Amino acid sequence: MRVLVACEFSGTVRSAFSRAGHDAWSCDLLPDEYGSPCHIIGDARELLDQDWDLLIAHPPCTRLCNSGVRWLNKPPPGRTLEDMWRELDEACELFSAFLNAPIPKICVENPVMHKHAKQRIKNFKPHTQSVQPWQFGHGEVKRTCFWLEGLEPLRPTDIVDGREARIHKMPPGPSRWRERSRFFAGIAQAMADQWGTL
Repeated sequence: MRVLVACEFSGTVRSAFSRAGHDAWSCDLLPDEYGSPCHIIGDARELLDQDWDLLIAHPPCTRLCNSGVRWLNKPPPGRTLEDMWRELDEACELFSAFLNAPIPKICVENPVMHKHAKQRIKNFKPHTQSVQPWQFGHGEVKRTCFWLEGLEPLRPTDIVDGREARIHKMPPGPSRWRERSRFFAGIAQAMADQWGTL
């Protein structure tokens, strides 16, 4: 299959599909962490009409998720309410582009959304499923929702104990955003194993 992984700089999902023999590409505004030749730096929306079989998109969740809704009423220091609502609209436009892409199989990944995001996303529908890292070999808690088109929900592959909220407890720092956005390799492998054979 031709696979596009949008908004991914780590190469985690792209690599899982590549190892399974697929023509997999990632695209992000940032360069690939490892310098892969199968990474495109740019806006993934410009690639959506290039005959992909599968799109897996990880649009930024900062303005879409429940945990960030408070900034829409009282912005963080140095920011304005206008900034927050403009960024919400931009995030919804990006999510909408992925959800409505002209690709037969689609997975858009994000946390649970607040009502303002749901109202702004074109053709919004409830998420198809939510998964946890501990269902795929990682002893951690981080609920992730999938909006699926043309795909079956993922089946858990390796349920583990020792469930810790490591991501939630990360201390502030310049690389916190990078580590919080990193996708789990076990979930990526399940995607390649289960969706790569459809």
